[in-house]
Amino acid sequence: MDIILVPGLWLDGLSWEEVTPALEEAGHRTHAITLPGMESKEADRSGITRQDHVQAVVAAIDSVDGEVVLVGHSAGAAIAHAAVDARPGRVSRAIYVGGFPLGDGGGDPGGYPAENGEIAFPDWSGFEEEDLADLDEDARARFRERAIPAPAHASSDPQRLSDERRYDVPVTVISTEFSSETLQSWIDRDLEPVREFTRIKEVEYIDLPTGHWPQFTKPEELAQIILEAT
Repeated sequence: MDIILVPGLWLDGLSWEEVTPALEEAGHRTHAITLPGMESKEADRSGITRQDHVQAVVAAIDSVDGEVVLVGHSAGAAIAHAAVDARPGRVSRAIYVGGFPLGDGGGDPGGYPAENGEIAFPDWSGFEEEDLADLDEDARARFRERAIPAPAHASSDPQRLSDERRYDVPVTVISTEFSSETLQSWIDRDLEPVREFTRIKEVEYIDLPTGHWPQFTKPEELAQIILEAT
């Protein structure tokens, strides 16, 4: 199986480097995407849009034969969901890690300020304590060193979806800094950020208790969940 991995804000394809070996050892082919504008800290990303990111994932799907598994972390879950919408017949399962499938018309700025067309990695005080679980001082320093400013438009542009066959694609959602029970309570309350879940026909809920970045804090456990879901 081809497994396409989509990073969240501030991260490139190398952010999956501790996850992919176990997937490849199990016989899968991995494609860890570096989204447009995330090639380096010096890249010009001011004109990069959400659709540019979606098209990069769609191009990865089109570059291989047969069905794929899409894995999206955090804001990458919204990008992956839009790629499911674009290629519903090519995705056998979508896996969302600490993120949600953003519905049509939604934006996902995350409350982070933009300057000169990009969103810089914020101070650690801008995150909740739950987000930072298992991320020690050394790991935080490595994270900050590798973090790349994210294109502002790719985050804040409205999501554009048009094919309701996306709801036929099974989903696994991996809850990290929040529990599956908490997530399902948000869904039961019909909160806008998680509303898309209510229309997906098959959703599997998995808990991986850690912070918001399990690819850094619990990569082996994350890889095993992806393998089981795949």
